[in-house]
Formats: sequence, structure tokens, C-alpha cells
Amino acid sequence: MKEKNKKLISEVIKDIEHDMTDEEILSLLASSKVSENTSKSAKDEYSFGQRMADKIAKFAGSWGFIFSFVAVLILWMAVNILLADGAFDAYPFILLNLVLSCVAAIQAPLIMMSQNRQEEKDRRRAENDYKVNLKTEIMIEDMHNKLNRILSQQEKILAYIKAQEEKEESKNA
Repeated sequence: MKEKNKKLISEVIKDIEHDMTDEEILSLLASSKVSENTSKSAKDEYSFGQRMADKIAKFAGSWGFIFSFVAVLILWMAVNILLADGAFDAYPFILLNLVLSCVAAIQAPLIMMSQNRQEEKDRRRAENDYKVNLKTEIMIEDMHNKLNRILSQQEKILAYIKAQEEKEESKNA
């Protein structure tokens, strides 16, 4: 079991010397901080274009975008129908189709870039959770072992006291 603990601890703390005792390793583990603020470190690494892609993807996935986009489409079609012969984009709305295709062609990669970054954030968060959970598991296991040793010692002490009391009673009798 102690070798298993050493292996788990080595995953959490890098560059541990192999000649350390379990108590030294647990002490080092208890004093080390394995968690990190993943959202803060990720924001610092993003370029201007990546931050803009995230903002565009956030807006493009909102009801505000859907309602405004529908309003622009209705306005486009209404203006072109009302202008009839003088319309800049008559009924089959070929220019509108071109604009919609361009919007989709630009919007899709931006959303995918944002999703890739979100996936990276989720992966970092999961790794961080794993490290914290692993450290907690090791510390709880160590506390459990110590508690078992204390209870064992307590039972030995109680048995010793009981034996001493029986000796006293047999002397007095």
C-alpha cells in the first residue's frame, strides 16, 4: 500500500526524491498546493483575435443575435419587395443568399475556435480537479491509517489497564 501511495504522490508532485520516507512525502504533499485558478491563467494566454472570437461566438449563440438577425432579414426582404423595380436585391434575393453564406462561412470557424478553447479550459479544470481529488484521497487515507493506529494503541492501553486492575483485585482478594 505504501508503494501505491508513493506512485500516486509522484503523479501530483514532480521531482520528488526517491529516498524520502512516506511521512516526508506526505508532509511535502500536505504543504504543497496542487490546485490552480484555471480560468485566470487561460485568460492571460489568449490573443486579441481569440478573445474577439469568444465574444463573437458568445453573441452568435444568444437570443439577441437570433432576434436581430431575423429582424435584419425581414427588413431586407421588406425593403426589396416594397422597392419592386428599383430594388437592389430583387425577389430571389440572390445578394441576401450570398451575405448569409458569407456570414455562415465566417461564423462557423469562429464558433469552432471558441469551442476548442472552451474544451481546453474544461480539460485544464478536469486535470486540476483530478490533482486536488488525488491529494485529498491520499491525505484521507493517511489520516485513516493514523486513526487505526491510535485506536489499536488505545485498545492495547485499555487491555493493559484492565490487566493491571485484575492484578490489583487478585492481590486485594
